[in-house]
Amino acid sequence: QVQLVESGGGLVQAGGSLRLSCVVSGRTFMSYPMGWFRQAPGKEREFVAFISWSGGRTYCADSVKGRFTISRDNAKNTVYLQMNSLKPEDTAVYYCAAARTSQGNIVKDTTQQYDYWGQGTQVTVSA
Repeated sequence: QVQLVESGGGLVQAGGSLRLSCVVSGRTFMSYPMGWFRQAPGKEREFVAFISWSGGRTYCADSVKGRFTISRDNAKNTVYLQMNSLKPEDTAVYYCAAARTSQGNIVKDTTQQYDYWGQGTQVTVSA
């Protein structure tokens, strides 16, 4: 069974940085495309970032482009989300997700494209 566990969330002032981590159990981690999503209170879960199984293709939502970076370390079964220049509107619960199937470098940016989810980690950015 695949399990995803996020960590690294917390409270930070606007302009600050956080790095989220997501550790994935299972021997086939390196074959999973991975994504980060977030959900603010009263809003739908939204796409944040994608990384292909090899790490060769990454993509971020326009709202975080230039501030957030997604990366992965397949040797550690871990995917990261480096978040810089944080804004109050980045406040949300952040979830990592894994997809069972890869379509090469095609970006997966909808919740329906992912099969496994973590429990989420809270990120709060104060003004």
